[in-house]
Amino acid sequence: MYFPEDYRWSHGVLIGLNSAPWGGAEIDEVNRIGLRLKGKAGDDNAWFTEWAREARKVEDAGRAHIAAGRRRTGAQYLFRAANYYHVGERFLQPKEAGLADYKRGVNCFRDAAQMIQRPKIEHVEIPYEGASLPAILIHAENTGQKGPAPAMVFFDGFDVTKEIQYFKGVPDLAARGISCLVLDGPGNGEARRFRNLVLHHETERHAGAAYDYLAARPEFDPQRIGIMALSLGGYYAPRAASMDHRFACCIAWGAEWNYCQKWKNRIAKMEGGEKISLSVPTLHLQWVFGAKDRPEALVKLEGFNLDGVIQKMKCPFLLVHGEGDQQVPFEDAQAAINACGSQDKDRKSTRLNSSHLGISYAVFCLK
Repeated sequence: MYFPEDYRWSHGVLIGLNSAPWGGAEIDEVNRIGLRLKGKAGDDNAWFTEWAREARKVEDAGRAHIAAGRRRTGAQYLFRAANYYHVGERFLQPKEAGLADYKRGVNCFRDAAQMIQRPKIEHVEIPYEGASLPAILIHAENTGQKGPAPAMVFFDGFDVTKEIQYFKGVPDLAARGISCLVLDGPGNGEARRFRNLVLHHETERHAGAAYDYLAARPEFDPQRIGIMALSLGGYYAPRAASMDHRFACCIAWGAEWNYCQKWKNRIAKMEGGEKISLSVPTLHLQWVFGAKDRPEALVKLEGFNLDGVIQKMKCPFLLVHGEGDQQVPFEDAQAAINACGSQDKDRKSTRLNSSHLGISYAVFCLK
């Protein structure tokens, strides 16, 4: 708890810090941001200002390195800047005030990807219901085999972006011979901010589009395409794999069960004056749906329930859930794994970084 008085801010700092193993943060840079925010917990404009300030400083240094011919070093700076811009923008409501900095983050990541040779990173567009979804395709290395490679579709959560997701272990997947398609689904990232694609509960629609895209490319094996997701992705990935049986495996980094009822419970507690643990401001709920108010958002949430859905899953399923999770009770993880229809399912409860468990499972299932 970097800010003991504020769960949301402490959670946000950890999103920055825990990306360090994959190049998304330098711990001292995050610490500098935290020190400047001391005594300001809950002031989301201050949060945005300080993260954006550090991001711009790091970006400028990175671009100076690139101009001097130090492309790899410059890319490392730009990757961190991309992450800082997006971690800083997450709490802003309304979003319009941070769109320019959010776009800087997108551009920093895109430019950094062009400066490195490995892993190979390709920005692509996924055709989706008359529009398209922006995505990052990270190509497998060290496959040790001839022919098409396996791949994972990696969905975001309630408030995560594809750029942030990259720093949650994706380079490890590539190093182990599995490609990864990371995309901004409806309600998230560029899809919501710049294309007005709002969240809906039928995640098999954009999951199927992602599968179709990968399966149509000759370098990927259609029989070895899995799906995974984090946070609210504990609903997204199981929903998609239960409704679209083409996926070879499913990984949920965090459990979900009845997300609609969870929000009803949260709202009742808030209205009763109780403090609750949330990763984003409450207005984020309305924003992802494009809803005019909270009642309309609750109506749109009604389909977010895995009961009656996850029973249809057939592929291998791994659920990784933190024992002390403050947002999702352990009972939800138990309900999901018990109801899952797969004959090959497992739940891992851990206090450790769960990304390595998910990566190992993907390798096991797809290789």
